[in-house]
Amino acid sequence: MPTFPPELDVENFEYDESAEACYVGDIVAFGTVFLSIFYSLVFAFGLVGNLLVVLALTSSRKPKGITDIYLLNLALSDLLFVATLPLWTHYIVSEEGLHNAVCKLTTAFFFIGFFGGIFFITVISIDRYLAIVLAANSMNNRTVQHGVTISLGVWAAAILVAAPQFMFTKRKENECLGDYPQVLQEIWPVLRNSEANILGFLLPLLIMSFCYFRIIQTLFSCKNHKKVRAIKLILLVVVVFFLFWTPYNIVIFMETLKFYNFFPSCDTKRDLRLALSVTETVAFSHCCLNPLIYAFAGEKFRRYLGHLYRKCLAVLCGRPVHVNFTPESQRSRQESILSSFTHYTSDGDGSLLL
Repeated sequence: MPTFPPELDVENFEYDESAEACYVGDIVAFGTVFLSIFYSLVFAFGLVGNLLVVLALTSSRKPKGITDIYLLNLALSDLLFVATLPLWTHYIVSEEGLHNAVCKLTTAFFFIGFFGGIFFITVISIDRYLAIVLAANSMNNRTVQHGVTISLGVWAAAILVAAPQFMFTKRKENECLGDYPQVLQEIWPVLRNSEANILGFLLPLLIMSFCYFRIIQTLFSCKNHKKVRAIKLILLVVVVFFLFWTPYNIVIFMETLKFYNFFPSCDTKRDLRLALSVTETVAFSHCCLNPLIYAFAGEKFRRYLGHLYRKCLAVLCGRPVHVNFTPESQRSRQESILSSFTHYTSDGDGSLLL
């Protein structure tokens, strides 16, 4: 899992009983500057994008659908994730580190938001599969109450899965790291990395791939000129998830192998340390793309942004706004890519954003 809290400002040497010390201070210094800048950018873009999604979903008077419930919870997961980044930035650049309580809470919120975001992406994939491939059988089950229940279950699962990642975290000598019992010192880091690879990447990727493969098959059987755009968006969802998370999970797996002395070379250890910093930045920036993939592609959401822009402009210029945001009463001549899913399958759950 993310190893940036303990990895960035511990010793500048990695010791091996059978080899001389391997200096990684220059890579640690690079990571300190690089990640602190990156975390600030991800925080800014992730905060703005996901807050806009939350505002769009909560400001409309139209009754919410099950898709909106999942999109809202996905945005909240990403907000919880990005909210920890300023604290990690402070931890990286400050010699004092974080207080013990802040260290524990920040790590807990980080991993809950991390797993919650991935789990809700997976749930949205399953929901699209039910709405399109099993449309006739799922209409009665895809209610708002059902969505709320599923969302609570996802949050519970995220907390449960995240617990092994933060349960032993504490402040120790100005560092926020895992302080494992003697009996768990060798096996627990391996279990953490394995859990991240399997539950945080492989299983969600397999589920998403299956769901979207079946969705594409269903769309190909529909005689509709919009299906090409829908298929492109579906492929984009899977491809983006794969491209952003695969390199990081490969490096995490290699980190696991390092516990078993698979990489005794100092140069390899240095390269692995650098790769961890770089791939981590790519993976964590995925939370900024979720609003783009799941919401910004929707025509209604773009109209909401246009209205919000005109409203802000009018306030700055001192003129009143005469345009109301009523996506439920407006229809675009071109349906959005995502809302065309409901057209194909008679899915009555039209999202407020799509």
